[in-house]
Amino acid sequence: MGIFDLFSKKGAEPAAVLPVLPEEIYRTGVLGLQDVIAPHALKINSRELDLGEKIARTFFVISYPRFLTTGWFAPIINLDKVIDVSIFVHPMDTNEMLRKFQKKVAEVQSQISTREEKGMVRDPVLDTAYQDLEKLRDSLQQAQERIFEVGLYLTIYGNSREEIDKTESEIRSILESRLVYIRPALFQQEQGFRSVIPLATDELGVHTKLNSAPLSSIFPFISFDLTSDRGILYGINRHNSSLILFDRFSLENYNSVTFAKSGSGKSYTTKLEILRSLMFDTEVIVIDPEREYEYLAETVGGRYFNISLSSEHHINPFDLPIPREDESPGDVLRNNIITLVGLFRIMLGGLTPEEDAVIDKAITETYALKDITADANFASIEPPLLSDFELVLSGMEGSESLVARLSKYTKGTWSGFMNRPTNVDMNKKLIVFSVRDMEDDLKPVAMYIITHHIWNAVRKELRKRLLVIDEAWWMMKSEDTASFLFGIAKRGRKYYLGLSTITQDVNDFLTSPYGAAMITNSSIQLLLRQSPTSVDLVQSTFKLSDEEKYLLLESDVGEGIFFAGLKHVAIKVIASYTEDQIITSDPSQILAIKKAKQELVASQEVPSTPVSQEARGAAADILKNAELKSASGTPQEAPSEPPLPPGIV
Repeated sequence: MGIFDLFSKKGAEPAAVLPVLPEEIYRTGVLGLQDVIAPHALKINSRELDLGEKIARTFFVISYPRFLTTGWFAPIINLDKVIDVSIFVHPMDTNEMLRKFQKKVAEVQSQISTREEKGMVRDPVLDTAYQDLEKLRDSLQQAQERIFEVGLYLTIYGNSREEIDKTESEIRSILESRLVYIRPALFQQEQGFRSVIPLATDELGVHTKLNSAPLSSIFPFISFDLTSDRGILYGINRHNSSLILFDRFSLENYNSVTFAKSGSGKSYTTKLEILRSLMFDTEVIVIDPEREYEYLAETVGGRYFNISLSSEHHINPFDLPIPREDESPGDVLRNNIITLVGLFRIMLGGLTPEEDAVIDKAITETYALKDITADANFASIEPPLLSDFELVLSGMEGSESLVARLSKYTKGTWSGFMNRPTNVDMNKKLIVFSVRDMEDDLKPVAMYIITHHIWNAVRKELRKRLLVIDEAWWMMKSEDTASFLFGIAKRGRKYYLGLSTITQDVNDFLTSPYGAAMITNSSIQLLLRQSPTSVDLVQSTFKLSDEEKYLLLESDVGEGIFFAGLKHVAIKVIASYTEDQIITSDPSQILAIKKAKQELVASQEVPSTPVSQEARGAAADILKNAELKSASGTPQEAPSEPPLPPGIV
């Protein structure tokens, strides 16, 4: 009967039919849970199951060695493959097992006695079995052990039989090296698959008797972690929710690289590391291309220098560091001259071999003009300026083109940048150099000069320091700046310096001849969310699996993969309430904090004028109900009576 027949039937009561019709129509269009999760096709073979686009193969363990060490199953649990594992534990009655053991002990003892009566040589196998049985009987009698029937099943997945065979071979080699043997569930793949999926039904029934101690070694209570007894908290291990505590200064070198697309939380994560490193007496120096670290520097009492053409802060590239006890003034002067040649190569748009020689000679004569030689005392000298170098260069043969190109740095629009004595004082725990207001053409030059100045300060005195270079791809664009940065990465460990390079332009960084070398010389690597255009390059560089590649594509803000030495885990970066208020990069949150701060400051300056109700409400919203986003983007619950945001008096 059709739906129209139901309505047109004579004598039919609409009130009796209508309540049934919507339910019938609804049921025909509703999908159940089985319809959603079931594969579109299923084929059962003798050795595997075809689950649509995937192939599944189930194995069971048939034999164990005499002893099982703790963590023997860990390599399987942490294997970078898609594996389902089921462990079925069936307790056995202790009294019944004691009776069976008594009978078994009698049999073994009888065999030993028979061999002795016949004068045969002692059999170590029988002696060992007898000792094990007696020891186990004592433990069972004293309730120190129990006996269980244990079924251990594994199901592996793959896109092809070749991939399944390769995974099977890898698992077999791992287990057989520990004298554990597995077999495929031949002609029982359906029962094996149902035994592994979370239905709690043991349809295979392939069991081995184990007592409590070896059984406990099977349970997967371990996974890769990076928890140490010292260091700072980098984030949460997404594999097992443990803490990733690590000390970069405990590795073979102290360098790190961070790759992420824009808006993935790389600056937030870096500022969080800086804030926590400061609590462990680490001096931090930052090259900030976007003025993101100014508020952090003000909050912790650091220094913030804005380097631009109109800035009052200047750095003289001709400054010389005071040699350490193990250094000679001649070596320091020679290294500084080589560095300056690289700087002029960037400033002047490249040098020919002849011009390179002229520049080198001019620098040496410029220092000599100020009585600076390999035997001079650098502590009492006055370094030359760029105008002094121009004066010397103009008197040399074949320098006309060089002087013309150099004039814009001494007399032109760019003259206020570097042609003045250094007035930057680096005597705080946190130093930030901002180059946001510097013209794009001059940013590589500015970052080179700042990095050189920092390197001179690092070599002057041995301290635990961290140098952070945000948007490092600016320096990788030029071979000279990239080479200088690579030199710091290689030599920084001798001066207790860790170099942290951060970039969102992965292609520019990795295609540089020094990009791969920088990664090789960095013991810590952090990969946050990547863009589809660069993820393949990242995958090939870091040897990531397809699962890890898709994890980087699908990660939320502040989520990614953390590499330290030979280990790597999935990480989720989370900040506390107070930390978030200091390091937040969310423009809406920053504007709200500034507005509340201005209102409160205004109310203190004019006591007779009370703070408006709207301003108080805004401040209350910031202090109590602001979305305090962690780097992961997850709102954090604020304290019931939170403190004022940093900077609000």
